[in-house]
Amino acid sequence: MTPHENPRHALVFGASGMVGRHLVLSLAKAGANVTAAVRTAESGAGVERWAKEHGLTRSIRTTIVDFDAPEIIAGGPSAFPSITEIHNCAGSYRFGMTAQEARSANVGIVEKLIDFAGDLPNLQRVVHVSGYRVGGQDPKTVPWSEDHRAAVYKELGAYEASKVESDAIFQARALEGGVPWTIVNPSSLIGDSVTGESDQLIGLATTIEQIWQGTVAALPGNGSTFLPVVTVDYLAAFMTAAAVDPAAAGKAYWILDDATPPLADLLTHVGRHLGVNVPRLRMPIGIIKRLPQRITKADPETLTFMSADRYPTESAVEFAHKHGIQMPDVLVSVERWADHLAAHRFGADMSDGRRFVDVGGLRTFELGVPGSSRVVLPGLPVNADTWAAVASGIGARVVDLPGLGLSSGTGVQDWEQWLPALLDGGPVDLIGHSIGAAAAVLAAYQLPAQVKSLTLIAPFFLQAPRGISAKLWPLASAYLRHIDAARLSRQLTGSEASAAALTSSLSDLKRSSAKRVAKHLALAGSKQWRAELREALGRFSGPVRIIVGSEDPITPGAVEQLESLPNVELITVTGAGHHPQLTHGDSLVTLINGMSRVDTAPKVSTADRHTGAL
Repeated sequence: MTPHENPRHALVFGASGMVGRHLVLSLAKAGANVTAAVRTAESGAGVERWAKEHGLTRSIRTTIVDFDAPEIIAGGPSAFPSITEIHNCAGSYRFGMTAQEARSANVGIVEKLIDFAGDLPNLQRVVHVSGYRVGGQDPKTVPWSEDHRAAVYKELGAYEASKVESDAIFQARALEGGVPWTIVNPSSLIGDSVTGESDQLIGLATTIEQIWQGTVAALPGNGSTFLPVVTVDYLAAFMTAAAVDPAAAGKAYWILDDATPPLADLLTHVGRHLGVNVPRLRMPIGIIKRLPQRITKADPETLTFMSADRYPTESAVEFAHKHGIQMPDVLVSVERWADHLAAHRFGADMSDGRRFVDVGGLRTFELGVPGSSRVVLPGLPVNADTWAAVASGIGARVVDLPGLGLSSGTGVQDWEQWLPALLDGGPVDLIGHSIGAAAAVLAAYQLPAQVKSLTLIAPFFLQAPRGISAKLWPLASAYLRHIDAARLSRQLTGSEASAAALTSSLSDLKRSSAKRVAKHLALAGSKQWRAELREALGRFSGPVRIIVGSEDPITPGAVEQLESLPNVELITVTGAGHHPQLTHGDSLVTLINGMSRVDTAPKVSTADRHTGAL
């Protein structure tokens, strides 16, 4: 049969993985009919949903695969007469497996897949994902002796050894069965070149996380250590083209970006982009291998990937050029990938709507609805994450203030430049919580035409002073770096119920922001600044809503002043303290969405307060 004689129909194994999902999308956009082979119906639904969310308008099919069953797909090859190509993205990319686990996941799958492929009547190609460090094995060495297998697995570790063995067996089985094949040998995979999206969190991503957390004392490698990368969308585009190009039959392609800087330089670039301190000390891989893992924090199986080796990429470069597949700029791609990793806290929060944006030249974290005219500015010592549920309920975006949460910057001194940039494209409804209320008031004072309304939640400058002394901020900084979630929850809300919701805030405090938070707390005690903020609020003529908890009231004097202003509405949330977003989120959603409440006048409470910080 000649190519394209039948409509293109691709069967993708491992379709729910990072490569598989992007490949499904690429194939479908190229006009192929696509069947995604997944292990569960839930995984199949997830692939379909992901593809639609990423712009696919046509439908794909799904089928359940069980590599432990006599027939890996129900009905066997006879149930898939229209399949013209198979893409094998299945397997396990995981360190720490036993040899048996690794062989079952990576070698056993290849054997069964080739047996299945050999009986497909219209198959034109099987494209197999191998690896840049393991590709190019000699199929004539198959079958391996037990001694050889044991030696390879001992030398390389279970994961890499299983990929070496599967590369050899794939070729041997395909040649024996007359199955047309192409192998792609990608290097370390990073996120999408445009969005940075990735859910693969081992290997290089782990090292970047350690740099982000400040736990790396020295960078691995020297000026020649080469750990090349490639974006997942480039790999998917390459595989899409390779499956139907007759010239790719029987070929193996090394797919990586030769322009990837040496590893230590790459990590230095990423660290500077993320705004974190990067160690200057560099440690040769040979020394790292000899040190205990508890010191290096490096998985021994990852160290074999760090070498000065270069790879035969010429044929892949020529193939990509032939098909118009452009290699994206490596440093830009790595930056976008690192942004995605950091915004999603390296897998700790994979929810949608998390991103870094440039605001007035400052790298700023926001979550929620992009471009929303409702903008929430969080208080202290918490971050944007604590407002995620409220933001979802009111269709807002939450923005970490400069130097706080995940945002770069030094603090209040950045507001003069940052606030106008934040309001560019307004007007907006500003919702400020405590110290965020101060930023909201200053924004409205400086740029009244850009602010439609103010909603101030627990505005500290209208409450009794409780900031720390300017001399005590170093002690407060140390306290915040070492406090645990349960204790912080008690401090802020009076109970431990919000401990889980404060996990990311604690992470930010320990990683970088405790010192700046403490300085902000000291600044909040300034009588002059508090008076300036009250005056600025009085000059804003737009609608103002002030929401406080009954356990965290504003002062009687502030009540008297504000009740005289016709544009101000005072609202109390019964039972709430200084952080109602943690304890009374539903009430905030109702109030901010404009639903009236019977209790609209704040009352000065004599009950025990759980006021927390700003």
